[in-house]
Amino acid sequence: MHWFRYLLGFECIFLLLSVVLCGAGKMGESLLQRFSDDLARIVDDVKESVVTIVTEIPQMLSLFGYQAVTGYGSGFVVAPGYIATNAHVVRDAARVAVLYHDGVSEEAEVIAVDPYRDLALLKVDRAVKPLPLGDSDSVRVGEIVLAIGSPLGLPGPSVTLGVVSAVGRTIVGENIVLEDLIQTDAAINPGNSGGPLVNVRGEVVGVTTAIIPYAQGIGFAIPINTVKRFIEMLKRFGRPVRAWIGVFVAPINPRMAYAVGSPVSEGVVVVRVAPGSPAHVAGIREGDIIIKAGGKPVKSVRDLRLAIEDSIDKGYVELEIVRKRTRFVVEVPIAVEEL
Repeated sequence: MHWFRYLLGFECIFLLLSVVLCGAGKMGESLLQRFSDDLARIVDDVKESVVTIVTEIPQMLSLFGYQAVTGYGSGFVVAPGYIATNAHVVRDAARVAVLYHDGVSEEAEVIAVDPYRDLALLKVDRAVKPLPLGDSDSVRVGEIVLAIGSPLGLPGPSVTLGVVSAVGRTIVGENIVLEDLIQTDAAINPGNSGGPLVNVRGEVVGVTTAIIPYAQGIGFAIPINTVKRFIEMLKRFGRPVRAWIGVFVAPINPRMAYAVGSPVSEGVVVVRVAPGSPAHVAGIREGDIIIKAGGKPVKSVRDLRLAIEDSIDKGYVELEIVRKRTRFVVEVPIAVEEL
């Protein structure tokens, strides 16, 4: 039966549920109608705070100077007058405009960009109610989610339905490595980037991104807790900064630990060390498992990132590492750069 469970997609499950409920007569119809009404209510509650972002990007022509190329993306209100979106949506834009669900548009100012988190924050004059921000650390595989945005630049909002397929994903795109992502089967197309991934309580749990061109039938979202941290760092330093040590990591689980013969089943495994980085100089290697950072257990990519950012004032972060069957502690200098 295991193969059947894995092959049975969400759409098949929903179809079977529909058949069973329809077989139950009016009770089944009532349950399906209630489910449909609840989804429609969620969309009604959040659509006012979801925007279409229109950009003009100068493109050089070989003989005739420049021409403006129009791009599209999505965003959502995180605080009155502030909109979150993806960094790649507004990258190189000479002009950014925001189009609201009621057709009103206005110019927006890009006040912060973090290309390493693929996040940007825009300032607008219109005060629209912010969306409630959930806790992405509590997101579970199998949860129903809605991706809301403006796919392909079409007037929004447009809504797709799916489930959380996985959490803690690390993916490599063009000139970017994104860590700790939420994976979903909700359709995320160009133009959806920067829109909210919403749970059934109407809370934002992620920021959808279509930056990975080879993703077929799967989508990714940046956890909303990463957005909260992005905003917190802005408040703390007055500008976006990046604190890093030069490692790319992925969570380790008991199955992975068994496969590689690791004596520990929790932590993050180093999948890449940037040459010349503080981690490289400190002797960290690919395959090392980080189990503690700053004296706190590390179970996710986010745990490590938070420990590094919390240690900025000290100038280094203390890591406890397992290499094969040897444990040791190393102090790794923290590099801080303004973005």
